[in-house]
Amino acid sequence: MSTIICLGEVLFDLLADQIGAKFDQGADQVKSWTPLAGGAPANVACGLVKMGDRSRFIGCVGDDQTGRDLTAKLQSIGVDVSGIQRHPTAPTRQVQVVRDMAGDRSFGGFGGVPADQFADAMLSEVPAQLFVGADFLQLGTLALAYPASAASTWRAVELAKAQGIKILVDVNWRPSFWSDPAAALAPIRQLLVKADYIKFAKEEAELLYGDTVPLPLCKHLPQAQGIVITDGGNVCKYWLHGMQGEQAAFPVAAMDTTGAGDAFVAGLLHQLGAGQSAAETVRYGSAAGALTTLKPGAIDAQPTHAEILDFMRKSGK
Repeated sequence: MSTIICLGEVLFDLLADQIGAKFDQGADQVKSWTPLAGGAPANVACGLVKMGDRSRFIGCVGDDQTGRDLTAKLQSIGVDVSGIQRHPTAPTRQVQVVRDMAGDRSFGGFGGVPADQFADAMLSEVPAQLFVGADFLQLGTLALAYPASAASTWRAVELAKAQGIKILVDVNWRPSFWSDPAAALAPIRQLLVKADYIKFAKEEAELLYGDTVPLPLCKHLPQAQGIVITDGGNVCKYWLHGMQGEQAAFPVAAMDTTGAGDAFVAGLLHQLGAGQSAAETVRYGSAAGALTTLKPGAIDAQPTHAEILDFMRKSGK
């Protein structure tokens, strides 16, 4: 059982009830939305608890019912929420999400609120006591988009380095969170060179470094002990503790891919903490991601450790 700190956003994904609706077709394409708890670091924190680990979440929500509901959701699952702050005026973030007929999702707007005016952008405190006894720090890159949360991210990195805590960064590229997406690449690269483990989606590796194979990326990330590049339902490539390999995606009839990558990251962290081989680490993460696509939403769809093992046993992949 490992202890993992997850820092960043917790929010509601507003999932369009109309499958196949598109943002560029006008608001009338979506008749109704279903709110589902999400936010990449929060998803990872919840997934880890379901796998049998301990997780501590650091983030900021608004002093509103949405923020209280999200905090209660994480707490009910078993996440340590003592690192959640409440901003007195900024609202808790909600993100509109549409899905195509294959279940793949696209992120849209924030209901008319500017991206930098939500509570998660105002994260200003990183409790040092939460780092005591931790094994990993998991970060996304969206917090780098805003001055206060960016400073908190770097403070967390500083605390982790001081205590020998391993850092995993999931790039989780979402241009809509940045006021100037082109300016995002430099700070993201600055964070990645501090990470021990990095998870890219294929298009993120291409965007940041012009390559989609893990081993060549080591020249840009010489400190990394592991680099994993996912590609949706296609082959995942990895270089982990000196071992190279590929993991074919588990064939499933996906309903909603929201949170699949976060379940994958949780699986990686669980297996890394358990000292599993590179191949078994990536296989477990891939199974967790695949199972998460079978139900709508991110947190509610996450599998347990027992469900992942059963799925792998039956699949034989």
